[in-house]
Amino acid sequence: MIESNDKKRLLSNFFSLASLQGVNYILPLLTFPYLVRVLGVEYFGLLAFATAVVTYFNIITDYGFNLTATREISIHRENKEKVIEIFSAVMSIKFMLMLLSFLLLIALVFSFEKFSNKWEVYLLTFGMVVGQVLFPVWFFQGMERMKYITYLNIIAKVIFTVAIFVFVKEQSDFYLVPFFTSLGFIVVGVLSLWIIYKEFDIRFRVQSFETLKYYLLDGWDIFVSRIFVSLYTTTNMIILGLLTNNSIVGYYAIAEKIINAIAGLFIPINQTLYPYMVKVFEKNKNEFQLLTYRISQLFLISSIILFFILYFFSTEIIMFISKEDVITIGIIYNILIFTIITNPFGPLFTQILIINKLNKEFRTIVMYTFLFNIFMSPLMIYFYDAKGLAIVVVLSQVLVISLCVKKILYLEKDIYGTR
Repeated sequence: MIESNDKKRLLSNFFSLASLQGVNYILPLLTFPYLVRVLGVEYFGLLAFATAVVTYFNIITDYGFNLTATREISIHRENKEKVIEIFSAVMSIKFMLMLLSFLLLIALVFSFEKFSNKWEVYLLTFGMVVGQVLFPVWFFQGMERMKYITYLNIIAKVIFTVAIFVFVKEQSDFYLVPFFTSLGFIVVGVLSLWIIYKEFDIRFRVQSFETLKYYLLDGWDIFVSRIFVSLYTTTNMIILGLLTNNSIVGYYAIAEKIINAIAGLFIPINQTLYPYMVKVFEKNKNEFQLLTYRISQLFLISSIILFFILYFFSTEIIMFISKEDVITIGIIYNILIFTIITNPFGPLFTQILIINKLNKEFRTIVMYTFLFNIFMSPLMIYFYDAKGLAIVVVLSQVLVISLCVKKILYLEKDIYGTR
């Protein structure tokens, strides 16, 4: 049973993150159609391509700390000295990775004509990486103080939304989109560090090489796993851009953003439950197993309901976003819609494996999915362009979920002694 204090904290955290997800859902509904119409599909595709490239550097700087550091903060939250060590070590590593990422981006942008033609877009988009490094979501999540994540993210989204409508008036203003996006992230990052200092009395301390090495090694398997995940998600957009054109990337990006906006409804639930699941696992593994079953059932029922809603209202949803080539976007949308059912389980099963400290096993699962994806994507894009990519994305998600389920069932049999 969930204790009264835990229940209150879970509900508070859930409503905070649900409110954030509501804002994440509503504000893009305002800016998304506006940007498609003002910039056109081609420039919208360019911005989507730039975001996909910079996402790699977000993954490098994240280094899996959103899972491993959250877990460590959750376990040691009552030990202030340990929390200071975790915070300082993780932030130090992330800053070093950010500098490395920036140098890699500079080398990439000025080495290839496809990137150098619009170099300012890529450099401005990199500001998102700076903001993500400055904003330690993992700290607030581990402390189960999600309200701060909500407040700060809402500030970022409002800054971005207002600026878009005020300053982006014609196609030539396209470079302002990544500028304002990055500005919102950076402002929020600075504010988050101030809150950690004032509210939690956590101050940065220089850590020894051995301490940094420990946290690097602790996050390594998750980092490699995230790289593989990126290679069968983000890379897909890049392959599509290289093998087709910005317009086709734009069509795919529109369909994907619609689906991801709805699938994102499960994000606050997973984020809220993760630190609580860590605590339950530490206390009682059988209770942890029962909890994961209940969450899985909730996700399955909810995702099936959302699937049918999106299917029956597909035409209306697409036409609200874009009037250009509705048929092409609709075909891609109707393929990607199946990920509504699989999307909630990816983060959930990942968290279950990480809590059980099966980092290497998770890395293997993601590697197999990557190999399948990297082989199939170019072939399917060559023959069916964006529609082929959508099919590969669905199959890849089915594969990774299936492999995770197999590993979790093995856990139940050989570790928990059930079934």
